[in-house]
Order: sequence, then structure tokens, then C-alpha cells
Amino acid sequence: MEEISILLEDILNRDLIRMVISGSKKKEGLQKVKVRPVEKRGSLLFQIESFTKTQAFHENLDADGARERILSYMEDFRQLQAETVNETASVLVSKKGKATVKRRRRTQAACPADHSHDRKKRSIIEEGTVVPFLRDLGVMTQDGRIVRTKTDKFRQINRFLEFIEDILPQLDKDRELTVIDFGCGKSYLTFAMYHYLHELKGYDIRIVGLDLKEEVIAHCSALAETYGYDKLTFLKGDIADYDGAERADMVVTLHACDTATDYALAKAVGWDAKVILSVPCCQHELNGQMSGQRNARLNGQQNVQMDGQAETGRGGDSAEYLAPLMDYGLLKERFAALATDGLRAKYLESMGYETQVLEFIDMEHTPKNILLRAVKKGKKDEKALEQIRKCEQFLGVAPTLGRIIKGSDKR
Repeated sequence: MEEISILLEDILNRDLIRMVISGSKKKEGLQKVKVRPVEKRGSLLFQIESFTKTQAFHENLDADGARERILSYMEDFRQLQAETVNETASVLVSKKGKATVKRRRRTQAACPADHSHDRKKRSIIEEGTVVPFLRDLGVMTQDGRIVRTKTDKFRQINRFLEFIEDILPQLDKDRELTVIDFGCGKSYLTFAMYHYLHELKGYDIRIVGLDLKEEVIAHCSALAETYGYDKLTFLKGDIADYDGAERADMVVTLHACDTATDYALAKAVGWDAKVILSVPCCQHELNGQMSGQRNARLNGQQNVQMDGQAETGRGGDSAEYLAPLMDYGLLKERFAALATDGLRAKYLESMGYETQVLEFIDMEHTPKNILLRAVKKGKKDEKALEQIRKCEQFLGVAPTLGRIIKGSDKR
């Protein structure tokens, strides 16, 4: 930890803009930490925000206290990113505990941080700064103000960029990176990714947006050309049949409907993508399969036929055990959606991805608020496969992602 300590001694001062500690080694407890300098009663302190899955904690420490606290956090975290007025720095900690510190001087000094204690929450894209694609997509006015009816969309864009900010240490900055965005739609977030990664962070990035709507593709292509985004391409095509790339470093699938999400995730796994970001949309498949289970229970059957495959085992029992959920349409629909995403996350784990299920946007803004973030870390996980097998057998379901990974879906 000596290298990290030296870094902290150098940057815990007024020139620090922000610091983010992420990649927790534990599934419970703290999952993320943010640090920023604050001025309080004439003294420079460092505000440390630490987050569990459900809670946030705050404390203000002087430089020495902050350094000791951060060093203790790094025992349980894998990465740290810091920005100062004059440099950027990243720390990656291997499984064996070896820390790699990389520091880069800025070619031009950044604006100092706002040290006021009660400043408003920072956004990656700030209101008041005109961003052409947000203006042309109707999110901003000509002078950079957020259109009142697009406030939730603006928050969504910034929240999405925060998720990308956390995984920047996983992306190679020394070569061109390929990002595939399946089901890009009007492409608010596609343009935001390109703007953030290429314009703000300086990555050599190539992004391909794929969607079925020809008029949307034409409109987005025209905007990309207008902004001079040479490596942002939009294509009309179906997710399941897309074969326009030999590899992808990051795969994004936002609100791809029903099993389209599964085909996108399967493509990402097949490419061995380093990062996967997925916000599922409507999920009907398991709901229908669970309906089959309920009908089987009512008819006294134990085997249920799904997609040409006979599923046996505990399926009949599960319908009985889960009657308080399965007998009420709204509850069954929500349970099926959660089961779908839980199995998707576990399948990604089984293929060597460290997977998180995160809240994308507060539930008050949209009910479709789950984001799966997966980072490739290792080899296949047999324990996860066994957990999947038991869950699917109990529920009597066979999700599309599992069938593709197992090779029984040849689409």
C-alpha cells in the first residue's frame, strides 16, 4: 500500500477535484466511496461519502485522517480514480493485493473544485453548458437550460455516465475501443457515451448503435455527421442476427424488449466483452413459463413443456409453494421480472463476470430501474452454474440466455 499512500499524500490538498473508490471485494457492506475537498470554518477537510446497497454515510476528515481512512478502504476495494487540477490518477489492486498506480499529467489545467460544503450535487454533464446533441434531441434549450419535461431524461443520462465513470480503469486507453449499443433508439445515451468517453476523457472510441427503426437510424446518423463524430455509427438491424463486429470491448443494451436483452447479453459474452451494461425492459418469457407451471398445478401435472424441452423436477411443487405470488397477476409479473434479471446476472457470473444489480434511476422516475453491470474478471464459475440449475428447476423455467449459453438455442 506504500504507492497508494504516496499518491494520497500528493493529492489530498486543495487541487483535488474528486476521487472515486469502487470495485468492492465483498457483496455486502460498502460498495462505493466518493471523496471531495470541502471548506468548513476556514479549514480544508475532505468529505467522504460511503455507500452500501441501501444507505449512504458521510464524514469530514483532515488530510491525515482521510489518507488513513482511504488506505483502510483500499484493503477491500479493487480500484481508485482521482482527478486533480493538474493530473489524473488510477489505482488497480490485483486479487493478490498488488497495487498498480498510474498517474498522468494534464496537458491543460482543469478548473479547481468547488470547496463549498453545501454545494449542489455534481453532474458529469452540467446544466448551463450547451451540449449540441442534448440541444438537438430536445433535452436542452439553446442557452443550455434543461427543458422542464426532460429533467428525468437529463438525470438518467448523468446517472448512466456515472456507471461508466466507475469502470473507466477497466478500459484500455492505449488503443481503439469498440462499443456496441444494442437497441439504441433515439440514442440519448449513445451520444452521451461518445461525448463523455471521446470528447471529455480522450478515449479512442468507436461506437455502433443498432436499432430496428429506420427513421431513427437516419436521424441519429445525420446528427453524428453534423457533430463530426466520425467513429459513431448507426445501423438498422436485429440484435440476434448482428454479425458486424468480430469483437467488442463494451456492450450496452438499454431497454431492449423481452428476450432481445438475452440475445444482446449472449453476444457480449461471445465477444468476451470486458464490460456489459444492461437495463432490461419488459420481460414476458418467464411470466409465460410460470403461467404454464400454474396451469400444470391446476391440472395435476408435474412436467411442463417449454420451448420443445420437457422440464422435470420441482416445477410442479414450485407452483404450489409460490401460490401467494403466482395467483395474482401483478405480483407474478413483478416476481417473474426479478427472477429474469436475477438469472441473467447469475449467468453472467457463471461466465466469469463480476456482476452487480444496481438501481439505475429512482423508482419515482421509472419502474424500469434495474441496471446490470458486469466486468470480466475470470474463468467460468461452476458454483454459479449449479445455483442457476437449482433455481430454474425449482421454478420450472428455461430462460433464453441460458439456452443460448448452453447451445440449445441455435438462432
